[in-house]
This record gives sequence, structure tokens and C-alpha cells, in this order.
Amino acid sequence: MKIIQITDTHLVPSGVSVNGVNPERQLRAAISDILARHADADLLVITGDLCNDGEPAAYALLKDILAPVPCEVRLLLGNHDARPQFIEAFPDHPRDANGFIQSFIDTPHGRLIFLDSHEKGVIGGMFGDDRMVFVDEALSGADETPPTIFIHHPPMGCGIAHFDRIGMHDDGRLMKRLAAHAPGLRHIAFGHIHVPMTGMSSEGIPYSSGQACAHRFVTDLDAPDPHWTGGNPCYRIMILDDHGFRAYEAEAGQTATGQAPICVGP
Repeated sequence: MKIIQITDTHLVPSGVSVNGVNPERQLRAAISDILARHADADLLVITGDLCNDGEPAAYALLKDILAPVPCEVRLLLGNHDARPQFIEAFPDHPRDANGFIQSFIDTPHGRLIFLDSHEKGVIGGMFGDDRMVFVDEALSGADETPPTIFIHHPPMGCGIAHFDRIGMHDDGRLMKRLAAHAPGLRHIAFGHIHVPMTGMSSEGIPYSSGQACAHRFVTDLDAPDPHWTGGNPCYRIMILDDHGFRAYEAEAGQTATGQAPICVGP
């Protein structure tokens, strides 16, 4: 199974820039590259901060940009999003019984679970009892194959000073529940931090974030006020198969400097 992850697209009305980057141009280029190189993808997931200010015009723009995508799409909410405006633009997008943008997909390689950590007026993520109802149902109904989690806010500490106070505000409850799932978890994929990161939690759960498609941070673990920067539009290619889980970083607009020869081995 091939999954494409994009994160932190931060769309605004057409023609507007955010932190020195044009989010529309970035996302259109990423989608164009995905359509050209990965038309066989089974799923596209955008892990939150779809729009920068939650404006209806920005969600309408997102809908337009995603229109050519031939595969199934799952959209998650981040702190910059607005749930009512999102639902108005995407009324048929899956939601749980409490109205959160949460859902799951069963695959031959385990259940994919999509979680909603957005809370209006809060930069960090929230995960209370009302959202945990869905998590309990999604985990208890999964088969014995370890599931894969997609969410905007990392449910564990990320070790970056800028995010010390704007991570997940749940006293560790989500990670405790995920860690208690007997078959284990295959992976947690998230966004929010605007830099690529991989790691393993203290419970032994592997996790990673993709690079932001729009503006990104200069990687500085100790700075509470890191600098923004730009870069090529980017996304991740995730493969789920009998060998497990793999994720590859990809960029649109790269310039070739040469071509490697075919290596025949051994």
C-alpha cells in the first residue's frame, strides 16, 4: 500500500504569502509532482494546518487543488484550522459520533487511524474524554495487526524548545492509551513542528513528522524563537507491505545534476 503524506500546507486566499512563502504555489507544485510520480497511490493524507487562518476561501482553494487527486483523501485538522469552516467546505468528510474529524480505514496491513487534536483558540493539541471514545472504539475494533496513527500534534514531547508549551495538552493520556494496545502500534505520523523528525517513544512506539509543505523552521532545537525559511514543496511516500512500514521524503522542483549508473551488484 502506498500512502502520500503532506503536512502543514497553511493555505490562505489565492495570492497571499505566509512567512515569506506562497502556500498555494507550494501545494499545487506538490500535488502536480504527486500526480506525475505517484498516480498509483492508494491514499493521500494531509496531517493538519490545512489553512493558516481557517478562512472559507482558503478551504475552497484546498478543495480546488485536491480535485484532480484520483485516490482516497483523508484531511486532518491542526491548530490553525477551523472545524465549522472545514465541515462547511467538506461536509462529507468522515467524522466520529461527536463531530470530530476522526476516522479509520482497514487495510491488509493493519488499520489506519486518523485523529483530531484541534481545539479552537489553542495552539497546542487537546485530547479529552470525548475524543478518547473514538480511540477506544478504533483500537478495540482493529485486528491483531499493529495500526498506524495519523494526527497533527505529536502526542509525545518532541524536544524542540519552540514547542515546549504548544504540544499535546493531555497529560500523556493519548500515548498511554496507544501504548496499552496489546498488538502494539506500527507508527505515529504527525505534523505541527515544521521540521522532519523521527524517533521512538519511551514505550517503544516509533514516530515521525514530515517536513512542512509551506514555510518551515530552520532546525534549531534550543531556540524558543527559531527563524522561518522556505524550500521546495515536499511530501512523504509511505509504504505499508509485508516488510513493514517505510517513509521516504520527496521534494518537487528538484534540479538533476547527473544520473547514477545502474548497479548490477552483487
